[in-house]
Amino acid sequence: MAKLINKMTDAKARKSGPGLHSDGDGLYLQVRGPRARSWILRYMLDGKAREMGLGAYPATSLEDARQQRDRFKRLRQEGQDPIEAREKDRAAARLVGAQAITFTEAAAAFIRDKSHAWKNDKHRQQWTNTLNTYVNPTLGNVAVQSITTAMVKAVLDPIWTTKPETASRVRGRIEAVLDWCKALNYREGDNPAAWRGNLKDLLPHTADVAETEHHLALPVVQMPAFMARLRALDSVAARALEWIILTGVRANEALKAVPAEISDFEKSWTVPKVRMKGRRGKAKDHRVPLSSRALEILKLLPRSSENPYLFQGLRRGKHLTDGALRMLLARMGVSEEATTHGFRATFRTWAAEQTRFPWAVCEKAIAHVVGDETKQAYDRGDLYEKRRHLMDAWEGFCASSPVVRGARVVSISAAE
Repeated sequence: MAKLINKMTDAKARKSGPGLHSDGDGLYLQVRGPRARSWILRYMLDGKAREMGLGAYPATSLEDARQQRDRFKRLRQEGQDPIEAREKDRAAARLVGAQAITFTEAAAAFIRDKSHAWKNDKHRQQWTNTLNTYVNPTLGNVAVQSITTAMVKAVLDPIWTTKPETASRVRGRIEAVLDWCKALNYREGDNPAAWRGNLKDLLPHTADVAETEHHLALPVVQMPAFMARLRALDSVAARALEWIILTGVRANEALKAVPAEISDFEKSWTVPKVRMKGRRGKAKDHRVPLSSRALEILKLLPRSSENPYLFQGLRRGKHLTDGALRMLLARMGVSEEATTHGFRATFRTWAAEQTRFPWAVCEKAIAHVVGDETKQAYDRGDLYEKRRHLMDAWEGFCASSPVVRGARVVSISAAE
């Protein structure tokens, strides 16, 4: 007797009560309630019973369900498992969809995944800003799978010789995003932003075209007058900038300082290596001797149990920002002459020109690496006591009577 198939009708499918209702050849309408109706396919494979869903009714019509049954029947006859075959099809479709992800979408996801490992929010913002400024106008709406070396070169060409340091960072960031995409199967093939064996053959090395960028720094002769004005201001930003000047540190190292880093016994401050500039694994904790005025500043700072930082920002639980220091310099009328970072240059120029402290002491005072790797391996001291005398002398100079002379702007390499 021939097996009966196509026994179901739309009317029967709509009116059937709870239970399994056969359409034949393994296709069933499963009814669990008035609005809970779905198609399932039952079959045997290698002596084992299998069952797979084909979709809800009526979204999946009776005719659609039968077509699926017939297609999967052919797969069974070929020795394939319909469930596994469908999952492979879905995976292939997901891959096709994933490879349609644009560079802008991929970059945003990359930053979300990676930013937890970055030292500060500023780094995340720098990534976002450089990609938005230099990359997204050209590659933003391009699927990552479609990005070519020629496209990447088109992004870099306008800035490669005019802004080589920025261009090098942009190239590296494109490469990192596309490597991340490849790891997630969003793209295949070589990385079009890779340097070796790729862009290296098409672009000059940045070292051959780079011009050193500089941070503007207040001339040494103007420092006492500037410090007198700064000390007269009553704000957290003013105390933070004064602290940065007196300790010779970078802004990020100071703005994230917390009380636990201060040693009252040693009258020192230890900047943890995670905030120090340098390659990971090579950066070290930096012990900073605190002069009498630097210690006095600590007593002047407001304290709150809800904020862990020495230099507290306006937002709850946040530290003061670089922007607050830039605004302070603007209000003081020196933003066109000096930057926060540039005060390190003022200190270093003063130490070289107006003191007899050894070169190594002055370099270590601003946390510069002294000597090559061999010399560093043998010279492990931090010259702390000598640096204390240097920083005391620097405080004394900053507090000295202003001298009115002609002034010029000096500078320090942005790469220091």
